[in-house]
Amino acid sequence: MPELLLELRSEEIPARMQARAAEDLQRLVTEKLAAAGLNFTSARAFVTPRRLALVVDGLPERQPDRTEERKGPRVGSPEQAIQGFLKSAGLTSLDQCEKRMIGKAEFYFAISRKAGLDTKKVLPELIWEILMDLGWPKSMRWAENKFRWVRPLHRIIAIFDGNVLDGALELGLGSPTPTVGRFATRSMAEANAKKTPQNFIAYSDLTAGHRFLAPKEFSVTGFADYQTKLRAAKVVLDREERKRIIVDQAQALAKKQGLTLKPDAGLIEEVAGLVEWPVALIGRIDAAYLGLPPEVLTTSMRTHQKYCALETADGKLAPQFIVIANTEANDGGKAIIAGNERVLRARLSDAKYFWDLDCKTKLEERVGRLDQIAWNAKLKDVEPGITGSMGERVTRLQTLAAELSEYIPGCDRERARSAALLCKADLLTGMVGEFPELQGIMGRYYALAEGESADIANAIAEHYAPKGPDDRTPSAPVSVALALAEKIDTLFWMFAIGEKPTGSRDPFALRRAALGIIRLVLDNKLRLPLRRIFNLTDFAFAEGKVGVTWDRNRVVGEVLDFIGDRLKVHLKTDGVPHDQVAAVFALGDDDLVRVLERVRALGVFLKSDDGTNLLVAYRRAANILRIEEKKDSASYSGADYDPKLAEAEETVLWRGLSDAETALAAHLAAENFAQAMGALARLRRPVDAFFDKVTVNAPEANLRQNRLRLLARITSVMNRVADFSRLEG
Repeated sequence: MPELLLELRSEEIPARMQARAAEDLQRLVTEKLAAAGLNFTSARAFVTPRRLALVVDGLPERQPDRTEERKGPRVGSPEQAIQGFLKSAGLTSLDQCEKRMIGKAEFYFAISRKAGLDTKKVLPELIWEILMDLGWPKSMRWAENKFRWVRPLHRIIAIFDGNVLDGALELGLGSPTPTVGRFATRSMAEANAKKTPQNFIAYSDLTAGHRFLAPKEFSVTGFADYQTKLRAAKVVLDREERKRIIVDQAQALAKKQGLTLKPDAGLIEEVAGLVEWPVALIGRIDAAYLGLPPEVLTTSMRTHQKYCALETADGKLAPQFIVIANTEANDGGKAIIAGNERVLRARLSDAKYFWDLDCKTKLEERVGRLDQIAWNAKLKDVEPGITGSMGERVTRLQTLAAELSEYIPGCDRERARSAALLCKADLLTGMVGEFPELQGIMGRYYALAEGESADIANAIAEHYAPKGPDDRTPSAPVSVALALAEKIDTLFWMFAIGEKPTGSRDPFALRRAALGIIRLVLDNKLRLPLRRIFNLTDFAFAEGKVGVTWDRNRVVGEVLDFIGDRLKVHLKTDGVPHDQVAAVFALGDDDLVRVLERVRALGVFLKSDDGTNLLVAYRRAANILRIEEKKDSASYSGADYDPKLAEAEETVLWRGLSDAETALAAHLAAENFAQAMGALARLRRPVDAFFDKVTVNAPEANLRQNRLRLLARITSVMNRVADFSRLEG
């Protein structure tokens, strides 16, 4: 079956936009093909720095015929309504309509049958719509054109079944009031060419290879021909293949030197968006700069130059680097290597200057200047006398870290406070000013250079961790205390000033902060009362201040709910259903270690026959209660039950509930959650017997009310373990 080949060739597309653009192109094409009734076998998108391409296989040569129906007025409706319907449907007589019964009434239906068009006639305008709908984070106009694109657009390949489609894109050039982006046929573009030859980009079969190695244009007939000729013209079309080539070449060069390539998937991804014909070369780092912290070297190489770092056999940074060129040089790359080494020397010279200068001033001497750095000016609106400075934040972190140390085995209170005092001082160093991503890391090096102990220096480096799901969680006591303080303070005060995440918007990375708290607590098995700690955040902040003007309890509640939501996401990767987490978290327990143990025990219980049946019984009891309490405008929870009115099954259930309640109190206090679930499991038989033998809504009012009280006790006892009303399925 025929294929569609589409290529949009332009100037260099920023690497960060390429993957998303390829996804958007494929999505738009497939959606519009489906809307046009054009089925296909497969669609694949490709992207290089200078082109977006797409191939769609298995398209039909023609749209299918389709039938459209339009419901009209009821038979016997006024003549004016009928004539209006006929006119809107393009009909002249009711004889052209069908009559259908809908319910008890008969209606007119206009049936129109439309023949499908040839696919080659549908595609040109469909491609134009895609060009109009494909969005970019940033776009531009070029020359005198009014049409906007990410970079100047040069050519559009549009080939269907081996033939160029008849279409063109108007760029909006020349006319005082130009039409921008209008769809046009090739004949319209050719007719306009005499006046403004650059006003249209006509669909064609022409493309070009590598900008320097094969710049001459050539024609293609289809995707196989396109891909083959591009390869011959020094362009690797497939992004994943370019990444493999980069890694393979870099590893081969490293191996020859007895080195290994430092893993960096993000850098490889970015470099693959900078080259169409990757060629790996190896250069050297000047020995004068090898005394700098290795993170400075790798950050300078990675951030500014996109170089790959190499490591020795013992894991240390090697004095060489890999640069990925986008060309084949006649001299084997010697000039390219020399040029990159020269640029790197200049970068590292700046870094060494900052390092030498920064080491002349101790971190503690910088702390006082943190009052001049704003953390969040909105905090001024929360309490009088507050500036929202980084200096104030450091004061809060000191108090919080010291309080958190009480819950972290082996953590010294004063060492935690000392680490908090110094943790933000490196923000005022020249090195962090040049490389902001090294904040914390440089603080560690400066602290060690000043003679600080390793635990305080490491805490400074690790207090931002974990920065993401793949980042390591600190385990050293002082590091854990400071990392928790950092995230707790961030969450609390951002919620206090209303900066909560909304949808995909999370400018202060509060989801990451909440997940960091969860991981720090669970990975280190900390028995941390979060509600008390978040309340301490306020006391630390308001120390020496007066006039709290906001609802602290509301903020704490919102933050804990937010952490509960992130806990659901975190445990989902372990296969824990979100409703089970919600059922346990709803009890108000703020000890995440205990919550997790209870969730695991609940999950095991619900997988058993006893758990499944008891959940059904709970829902039955809860539903009956809800209906009857609404009917009676009364609540039966906590009301006295009269055992004298009970039948045998009621008595057995009542005793079972009493025994379960006693057992649950003991097991929950001892945090024996598996045994607590076992106590619930023993309720299955008496609950089943009750529902089998006893009629809850008895005609006698006193019996009915007494049994509703028993149902209320079933839900009350079960809710001691988890809020079963939140469980789904």
